[in-house]
Amino acid sequence: MSSAHDVLLAGLEAAKNDFGPGASARTIEILDQLNREEFSDAKSLLRFHEALLFLRAFPRSRSLVRHIEGILDRFHPRIEKLRDAGVDMDVFDDFDTSGVAGTTMQDTLSFEVARWLAWRLPRKVEIAWEDYDEERAMGSTWPRFIPLLAEDADVEANIPWRRWLDTARGRERDLDWLIRQFEQLPGTDRERAELYDSLRLPLRWHLGNLKLSRTRNWSHPRTLYCHTEPLITRGQVSLAYELSRPAPRLTKLSRSEGEAVMRTIREVMLVRYRELYGTTLGDPASVVRVDLASQREDSQSEGRGVTIYLWNLPPVRRLPLRAYVAGFTLKNGVPINYIEAIGLCEWIEVGFNTFYTYRQGETAWIYAHVLRALAAFTGANTISVYPYQIGQNNDEAIDSGAFWFYRKLGFRCGRPDLEQLARREEERIAASREYRTPKKTLRRLAEAHVFYELGGDAGGSRRASRPAEMAGPWDTFSTRNIALRVNRRMAREFQGYAGKIREASVQHVSRALHLNPARWSLDEQRAFEDWSLVLALIPDLGRWSAKEKRELARLLRAQSGASEMRYLNLTQDHPRLRKELLRLGSTGKQPSRD
Repeated sequence: MSSAHDVLLAGLEAAKNDFGPGASARTIEILDQLNREEFSDAKSLLRFHEALLFLRAFPRSRSLVRHIEGILDRFHPRIEKLRDAGVDMDVFDDFDTSGVAGTTMQDTLSFEVARWLAWRLPRKVEIAWEDYDEERAMGSTWPRFIPLLAEDADVEANIPWRRWLDTARGRERDLDWLIRQFEQLPGTDRERAELYDSLRLPLRWHLGNLKLSRTRNWSHPRTLYCHTEPLITRGQVSLAYELSRPAPRLTKLSRSEGEAVMRTIREVMLVRYRELYGTTLGDPASVVRVDLASQREDSQSEGRGVTIYLWNLPPVRRLPLRAYVAGFTLKNGVPINYIEAIGLCEWIEVGFNTFYTYRQGETAWIYAHVLRALAAFTGANTISVYPYQIGQNNDEAIDSGAFWFYRKLGFRCGRPDLEQLARREEERIAASREYRTPKKTLRRLAEAHVFYELGGDAGGSRRASRPAEMAGPWDTFSTRNIALRVNRRMAREFQGYAGKIREASVQHVSRALHLNPARWSLDEQRAFEDWSLVLALIPDLGRWSAKEKRELARLLRAQSGASEMRYLNLTQDHPRLRKELLRLGSTGKQPSRD
């Protein structure tokens, strides 16, 4: 990289924090100079790309956005020129920097994403056979749809797998043919997906100048928010204030609009080598758009160009006990993060990941409003953060000091010993500006969840978080603890047979609640069977009041109903069930992530 390149790139990166008079014009001048330059190394070209994306999400003016979009729309020839010159392109395949237009990606995808990708990118996705040698997996699955393959697969060595496949598929592309065969297998969608996933088939796709690339995967918002003042820093954010405000506006989308959102999030995750349960299997009928202005506010500047989308799972894909929410955020039409929240009653565990490129962009303020949106959508008032998010088995979180991001927003440690350690660290930091918490201490602080509690309900006023010295009811709760209780009972009373404990639990709970689940739908029966494993652990279930039993039955049927949030809200309205869940799921030790 030439020194001239370096100076221009440094100037463009510095423009992220340039808000004085003429800032937009100065940035456009740098862009025009860089756009005329030839890039001979991958790292400097990547720096150019990431700065462009940041400024597209956090622009100073409309004219700057037009300049940036023009450069990004024609970015792919730069990548192709470097590749043709034999330049090492590995920098474009990193977890945080993949998905640039003009590059090629390769990954092992789930059945749902592989099927969607083959449909989304016809003739641009292929099986990377040179990186695949799973003979045992092929021998276990392919005989289901290739006649007489078992004649070879069961007894022979050096089987010509590709020849068998090529003969059977005729002129159809191999991936398309395989996916069609799996689609036609008997069984449920989940069973077919599990069988395909056992192959661990590597797929390769070519991004070219596709709109789904990170380079071009932005949309034009109805209103563009231009930043004319410095971005909001973490120190300027009061989580207590933001969460005390009236609930934001939630707009239920039509199914077709929801399907468009689900296509977008699949594209967003695909080009970043990421796949979440809820981004792959989300229910398009459940999508809501969150506009950050509340029902009482109508200021265009209120949301600062931020729109959040949230959704749930379809009935057949729901978790046995907890309700699930996934989502993502657009900043001026640019995807900048993804969201995951899983909970029961008033408690939710929240995962929040801002994509690397945008981590200098008002992350704390946006996170506060994600929590505000989740509280409105779910009705939850106890927020916990997974230990992984703050550094447990996560070196990136340790290096960035993620624990202090949450701590300074008002989160408390869920373990008393770690709360005391955090307070001692705060005293050391206050005593010396040069002091930095050692990585060893950060790893210890990351051994437990951190919590933020609110008073009131999602639509009303809220008080600040519970005082740090007070333990919360959910501090040591985990659904894993409940599940392990069930499995211990299975081993102790049913010789380890899952079928026997399920049958006995269904019978016991049916009698206790005076129910006949055989009259329910198949999805409702599945939900009842899962819940019966837990309810059978409650010794006085049969002595609950008639009202408590009716409300419990309504809750169980809602678990597989149209609205997963209705189910979650019903768990919030059943005090006796909540008490038993806490008893069964809490321990003296902080649970690890479920």
